Amino acid sequence: MQSPEETTTATRGPDGETVKRVIFYLFYDKRGEVDEYIPYKLEALRPFADHLFVIVNGDLTEGGRATLEAVADTVWQRENVGFDVWGYKEALSHFGRDRLAEYDEIVLMNYTWFGPVRPFAPLFERMEATGADFWGVTDYGEETPNPFTKKGILHRHIQSHWIAVRPRMFLSPEWEEYWRTMPPITTYLESVLNHESRFTHHFEQCGFTSAVAYPEAEYPTQHPALLNADLLLDDGCPILKRRPFFHYPPYLDQHAVIGRWTIDRAEHYGYPVRMMWQNLARNSPPKTLNADAAMLEILPDVDVSYDPSNPLRLAAIIHIFYEDMTDELLDRAVLLPSPVDVYITTTDAEKAATIETIIRERADERIARSEVRVLPSNRGRDLSAFFIACRDVLRSGAYDLIVKIHSKKTVQDSFNAGRYFKLQQLDNVLNSAGFAANAVALFQKEPGLGMVFPPMIHIGYPTMGRGWYGNRPRTEELCEELGIRVPLDEISPLAPYGCMWMVRPEALRLMTDREWRYDEYAPPSQHRDGSLAHVQERLIAYAAAELGYHVRTIGSAEQMAISHTALDFKLDQMGATMPGYPIDQIQFLHRAGWLGYGGIVALTRVYLKLNHPRIARALKPLDRPARTLHHWLWRLRHPGEWSRIQAAAEESHSDADTGDLADAAASEDGEGLPNGV
Repeated sequence: MQSPEETTTATRGPDGETVKRVIFYLFYDKRGEVDEYIPYKLEALRPFADHLFVIVNGDLTEGGRATLEAVADTVWQRENVGFDVWGYKEALSHFGRDRLAEYDEIVLMNYTWFGPVRPFAPLFERMEATGADFWGVTDYGEETPNPFTKKGILHRHIQSHWIAVRPRMFLSPEWEEYWRTMPPITTYLESVLNHESRFTHHFEQCGFTSAVAYPEAEYPTQHPALLNADLLLDDGCPILKRRPFFHYPPYLDQHAVIGRWTIDRAEHYGYPVRMMWQNLARNSPPKTLNADAAMLEILPDVDVSYDPSNPLRLAAIIHIFYEDMTDELLDRAVLLPSPVDVYITTTDAEKAATIETIIRERADERIARSEVRVLPSNRGRDLSAFFIACRDVLRSGAYDLIVKIHSKKTVQDSFNAGRYFKLQQLDNVLNSAGFAANAVALFQKEPGLGMVFPPMIHIGYPTMGRGWYGNRPRTEELCEELGIRVPLDEISPLAPYGCMWMVRPEALRLMTDREWRYDEYAPPSQHRDGSLAHVQERLIAYAAAELGYHVRTIGSAEQMAISHTALDFKLDQMGATMPGYPIDQIQFLHRAGWLGYGGIVALTRVYLKLNHPRIARALKPLDRPARTLHHWLWRLRHPGEWSRIQAAAEESHSDADTGDLADAAASEDGEGLPNGV
């Protein structure tokens, strides 16, 4: 597993003697598991360490321990308290000062980076020549005022993911005093203020000298590890921080950080990026990762990437409620690059007979085999059909890739919105033969790719900004039940709104291990937010990510042209009344809170939150009663409109998930009906 470029087995100091080094590597994983990037890194570090001491904060599975013990001299587990700082503090004490005195260098490093992307050897050799008392790989530039405390100076500091220290410093009284007086660390902020941002300045003030392999002064930003990672790699830096792939996307947008290019650079230098995807998928909010790494693939309609020598075993699961769409859906399924087994679910024997006749009359050679299944219940519609009626197909092991589409009409919405939604789904999954071949090729190229589906629907539906609707509480419950610990995205989930996708069956194991029942799904007339089908729709990408499978969105060129131009104009309009970058506008709106429809209750609350936050906090208990009172007054003033909304809610069972219809109603001076937002 060692990097193929790593050939040097030791480093030498300025006097030509071999450096005796101990590396203290701090590791934490909330599952107690050890992802592949960790042993890959430690094996590559092994030639440069006479002793490799792994500090494990918190849990560790038996398999994880075995993995670490195969590459480390010591695996030392401790309670997960004090963050990295106290992990180092206690490990140094456990190792002992007398043993430390036997070494020429100690290195304190943690798990928060991938590597080696470039070889370690040049880094160690170059830094040995400096003769500094301590050194690091990257640093962060000085900032006034300190962004964490809003006052004073944040001193330039070596970043704590890698700090190497020589004997003059680590055997000194100042070193002993630093760790002896380290206060308890209970928050990330305390870790930054009491250690990371303090360490460099403190020891320089004590008279020790420092050096940085890739100093921020030589780069165009004060934080190159986050903002110029591609330039660091080009300059030979062996490490790539994980943070650029789960940091707040509007911040990276402001600084024009293109994570996709950084991953391309890492792959160019030979790093197995599959290990990055595995770890990032399990530990990053999927929608955040999708944005940071630009994981939307716009696929051409001409096949440019499919490998016919390595065909995947394909199946299409198609739920057909509207049998008049049978030919249309089969036309899509046979676009796949190799013959496909087709499993069709429908709601009654009469529809099944019609569908079977259509298949027989088509006599399509692209359909390898077909089977029509009649559902015992239409509860859950296409999702119960998928997870219950076709569970045997998903778990059979007979297929490498399964495509899911269904007869989408969305008749409860306007004609244009329903028509667009159907095409937005089908065109972005199976647009043409070339498109379908390129989509399948993504799975050929990336063994860790779990599923692909269209981007969020936003034309014709007010989905953006409220993608969870009322589904998050039930989603959290199912995450707990299924053992999904992937962090949920805050505003909207990364989800296949509309329920059409391509997926590896293995990526669905957490969803198919559970035996779902029809009676758990809502009846079609109650198919709305909070029901199981809507929750599964939002959960599926997170279930795949928990198993280490990353998820991508895909789209056709025409559909992406339609989407982007609409987004471009909408965002331009929404930003017209606020200054600053999008991140400034977003943060302003989030501080303001729920605006509703601009009524007196909402505007008063917003004014107080922005200008008098203490008063706002004190009055917060009165907010819900005020909104409830306002709601009832609105109902008294608009009895006819309220009846219409109730009737619409009873009739609506939209796949579009446009949210609680009551939210759409408001008086001319009201903030809308309270719906839990």
